[in-house]
Amino acid sequence: MKLPRRFFQPLATGAPAPFRDLPVQLERMIHFVPPHNDKVRARVPELARTVDVVLGNLEDAVPADQKEAARKGFVAMARDTDFAASGTGLWTRINALNSPWILDDLFEIVAEVGDKLDVVMVPKVEGPWDIHYIDQLLAQLEARHGVAKPILVHAILETAEGVANVDAIACASPRMHGMSLGPADLAASRGMKTTRVGGGHPDYRVLSDPAGDAPRAAAQQDLWHYTIGRMVDACMASGIKAFYGPFGDFSDSDACEAQFRNAFLMGCAGAWTLHPSQVAIAKRVFAPDPAEVAFAVRIVEAMPDGTGAVMLDGKMQDDATWKQAKVIVDLARLVAQKDPDLAKAYNL
Repeated sequence: MKLPRRFFQPLATGAPAPFRDLPVQLERMIHFVPPHNDKVRARVPELARTVDVVLGNLEDAVPADQKEAARKGFVAMARDTDFAASGTGLWTRINALNSPWILDDLFEIVAEVGDKLDVVMVPKVEGPWDIHYIDQLLAQLEARHGVAKPILVHAILETAEGVANVDAIACASPRMHGMSLGPADLAASRGMKTTRVGGGHPDYRVLSDPAGDAPRAAAQQDLWHYTIGRMVDACMASGIKAFYGPFGDFSDSDACEAQFRNAFLMGCAGAWTLHPSQVAIAKRVFAPDPAEVAFAVRIVEAMPDGTGAVMLDGKMQDDATWKQAKVIVDLARLVAQKDPDLAKAYNL
């Protein structure tokens, strides 16, 4: 175990010092882009003005014979677009640590555009040892190529072993940015009997108690509630962010919105968007409702130092509800900086 005094020391001579706190950044949606697709890549400069994060995907959905093209496409995308000007994060999802492409992904991307890269998303993280490996390698590459800002690491929780080690993963390195739920690979790893990517399942349900001969009411349940809860707790305890991963049914916007909203209410900062139609859903969901913001502002204003207790609309507010209100107000202020319409609605 690394001693506390050494936790924030660079792991390579000449590498930048790790962040003490995460940069304040709005990340309602992590929008996936296939960099090997020239037509999609050509739309990235326009896309960057409409989303919070653009992620160049090098892993799943990229055929083996297109891995090099995807890598080169990401480098071109990073060079051709000024992501910082629009306040948009630039991420990449590298190939898995047991793949033959991982080293080329990191060596080439950090060498070419390491100064523009914000976050590296690492798939199938199973324990802190995976993060330690990436942490050391990134430090060496940053030092070698003179990268001035530390590149953060984001883990995908998509194996049973990863879920078992979620707390250790969350605090494995000061580079940790956050974690995302990876439901498809996690379902396979657990031996779950579903081919859906995210969302519920009609056969995963509870029945009401029998009431004579009347039909018993049934309610569909969420397969991922337990895992999201564990992930959120681990992330919040370590001061990093939790994210809902992909929702694969692009035709069912209602179910997508319900999943995103559940994740938002449970503490997730954002979700993956794999299709343009999901961007608007994420923008709508991962921002507090103006009425909630207005009431939260009243609580904060009634208790400026966060102590004591007051009555508002017949309900008692104390230091605990002040903390809840502060979460909503702080998020609203961050959203307002990027969304003029919501800034007006929030009246902050």
